[in-house]
Amino acid sequence: MAVKRRYQSARRQDQARQTRQAILEAAGKLFVDPGYAATPLTAVAAEAGVAIQTVYAVFGSKRQLLSELIDVTIAGDDDPRSLPDRPFVAEIRALADPRAKLARYARHLTETHTRQAEVMLALAGAATADPDAAAIWHKNLQDRRRGMEMLAADLAATGRLRSDHDIDSAADVLWLAMDVHNYDWLVRQRGWPPERYQRWYVDTVAAAILDSST
Repeated sequence: MAVKRRYQSARRQDQARQTRQAILEAAGKLFVDPGYAATPLTAVAAEAGVAIQTVYAVFGSKRQLLSELIDVTIAGDDDPRSLPDRPFVAEIRALADPRAKLARYARHLTETHTRQAEVMLALAGAATADPDAAAIWHKNLQDRRRGMEMLAADLAATGRLRSDHDIDSAADVLWLAMDVHNYDWLVRQRGWPPERYQRWYVDTVAAAILDSST
């Protein structure tokens, strides 16, 4: 009986993961078009093929669904580890050359934007009119700024920041350069290949904050 109960428990957990994923995918589609404000949770439930009560049971509210959608879209999975604990961060820190650090981050950034651009742009649009979306958008801005402070500190530790930059101002440049609107304009609208976008990011940021004379 113990074996059977473990099997039933694992099956329920798998079903719960599949239900959660279906709801997130439905929200990701509908919050982009027709948009967050125009999408009631009943529409998300119908798109996911679940009862509205299931949506509330899993996420509790529309705001929480949006928040978790943003988290999963940015991370690319449901792994509870925060972004600073992800392997790509350790890879960046292990590199000695600051330009190589930027190149590794640019690869991660491009992968992330490829996955998240539509959802993040939809969130930015919704934030202009919806208080819940605005709160989530501003939290995301703050999270990104903290992430860029970490990267700026790592770059500063190489001794290669330009003399007119400190960690704070370097983080400002990094924060601006990684904005999803840059990716949207260059790749999605102007048709740049992702590889060209990566080179642009590295060249632009390196020229702005790194000392090329050392």
